[in-house]
Amino acid sequence: MKDRFIKHLEKELADIRDAGLYKNERIIVTPQRADIEVEGSEQEVLNFCANNYLGLSDNSRLIEAAKHALDERGYGMSSVRFICGTQDLHKELERAISDYFHTEDTILYAACFDANGGLFEPLFTEEDAIISDSLNHASIIDGVRLCKAKRLRYANADMADLERCLQEAKDCRFRIIATDGVFSMDGNVAPMDKICELAEKYDALVMVDESHSAGVVGKTGHGVAEQFDCYGRIDIFTGTLGKSFGGAMGGFTTGPKAIIDMLRQRSRPYLFSNSLAPSIVGASIEMFKMLAESDELHTRLMENVEYFRSKMLEAGFDIKPTQSAICAVMLYDAKLSQDFAAEMQKEGIYVTGFYYPVVPKGQARIRVQLSAGHNRKQLDRAIDAFIKVGKKLGVLKEA
Repeated sequence: MKDRFIKHLEKELADIRDAGLYKNERIIVTPQRADIEVEGSEQEVLNFCANNYLGLSDNSRLIEAAKHALDERGYGMSSVRFICGTQDLHKELERAISDYFHTEDTILYAACFDANGGLFEPLFTEEDAIISDSLNHASIIDGVRLCKAKRLRYANADMADLERCLQEAKDCRFRIIATDGVFSMDGNVAPMDKICELAEKYDALVMVDESHSAGVVGKTGHGVAEQFDCYGRIDIFTGTLGKSFGGAMGGFTTGPKAIIDMLRQRSRPYLFSNSLAPSIVGASIEMFKMLAESDELHTRLMENVEYFRSKMLEAGFDIKPTQSAICAVMLYDAKLSQDFAAEMQKEGIYVTGFYYPVVPKGQARIRVQLSAGHNRKQLDRAIDAFIKVGKKLGVLKEA
């Protein structure tokens, strides 16, 4: 059986390679930042595919805070929270997250995948309904699958289709609308004001995953509630500490105290996973202090996004509309996206091609992620490389 199974997997892997869809991992041998060194490359490359939106992954202040927490609270917890895995630092970070999102309480997870995976099952039953955007992250999809509630799906950011689902779920005990704040492949922002209006019309709860929106969208980067003035109308936020908020790991759910209390009692990823390491928690606390002191990083990020996107459109690239730090350069062909990324690395630009099943068939792209850590010279270098490779591969027509 084992030999037959291994041969089966080897054939499937060969088919993936033959189709040009095999995912190779490029090994970084420096800290995560705007300019990195990749194993096997003779030159330094510019990184345009990390979720390091505020450029904090190698921030010296956060590194010092992590070292201090390591010295004061140790390396790891060796336990789950409710047994003996809760330190004062965990509670302090939960309070900081609650303050940031204007909520009553917060629960920490090892990752946002766990936060979303452990959200729905403890709160909803077969009497209830979960209404999910069609482009929601895989973690929301998996979390919904673990719950016995009725499942409905609406077309991405389509309010007429959302209303159809709400009408279909009108006889359920409780209804909750679940959406990403920023959709990670396209970079578009969920219309939270309109979602909240429909939720109030049909008496539904609202949950939003802020992983790609917190630190990015909104006047001061506080996410979709700030952008659409929806504080008090969004019931549950989930998010990550692994993108804008320092780039390490860790996730959270924040919202009404009763919801958070129930998750502490019944959410399986929380109950059966080790607590976040003290060094990560200590650095995350310091990160929220930094963001409270100044909006400089968010302002720089938004200036970079506007500059890069305008120059790419001017060059003739097909760019998805975006209000976030994600810029989807559409190529449509899966193999072309891989070839394009490989050529870009030769030019010293580190980007990744995305294709099915990460995005729908025929929607392959290069997803560029801008950072406050990029300077104007680096942006220009990336734009020049895109134009050069675009002409070489026939994406752009020669003048």
